Amino acid sequence: MNKVIIVGIDFSNCSINALKHAISIARNAKANILMVWVNHLDYSKEIFSVEPQNVQEEAITRLEELIKEYQYHLNDGVIDYVIKKGKVYKELAKLAAEKEAFMVLVGTHGSSGFEEFWVGSNANRVVASCTRPIITIRGGVDIGKDLKRIIVPIDSTNITRQKLPMVALLAKYFNSEVYIMGILTSSSEEFIQKVKMFVIQAEEYFAEHEIKYQSELFKTDNITKETLKYAKKINANLIAIMTEQETTASNLFYGPYATQMINHSPIPVLSIHASEY
Repeated sequence: MNKVIIVGIDFSNCSINALKHAISIARNAKANILMVWVNHLDYSKEIFSVEPQNVQEEAITRLEELIKEYQYHLNDGVIDYVIKKGKVYKELAKLAAEKEAFMVLVGTHGSSGFEEFWVGSNANRVVASCTRPIITIRGGVDIGKDLKRIIVPIDSTNITRQKLPMVALLAKYFNSEVYIMGILTSSSEEFIQKVKMFVIQAEEYFAEHEIKYQSELFKTDNITKETLKYAKKINANLIAIMTEQETTASNLFYGPYATQMINHSPIPVLSIHASEY
């Protein structure tokens, strides 16, 4: 069992939620889980009501308690932890690269107003820094759901299809159905034909790998809003995106597509970097 799934832990409800989702994936992928806690100065006031010099000792106690509570859920896999010091997103990204992690999972509180564009959450920074596949999960997402319905938005960019291999792998693990969204943000015939061609290629890829799928075209000027609307309609369990996506006038106004999705999706989001495949 060589696969490793890394989970960022800060002991908040959303990071525990990420751990529970990681366990579900690890069981199907036959992977181990490595929890990562990063010691930084803000923890003494964020999570712990202990003196700063005792924060790491308290973290170790809590990490060991999590192992005792959740290890039996993993069957043959092992849950372990490491402690790092520094900036959360840098340490998670570096460890994921060193371990060649199968996947990284982090919880996100989301954000509102201008904060998400000017400050950014640790989740956004981890996604931007980490070159391994990463799932971000908002607090409160139902941990009982397996990845049975996965949404795959397909746009006009050449990299849009690079998320297909990881989606196919997860779909195999969970016997999922994939919902392909052909995103039309222009009325140009050349543009429309290009998206349709990519959708057909996605259909052929999933058919070749014996994965159930449906496909539909969507005309929209806001990819995030349309994707989330469709995800709610079909009760999706995962949305797979590229960290670089098609840019529309609407997306420029409201912020980068991946940032919007990570901050606002009530459904777990799988982000893939183009360099991975």
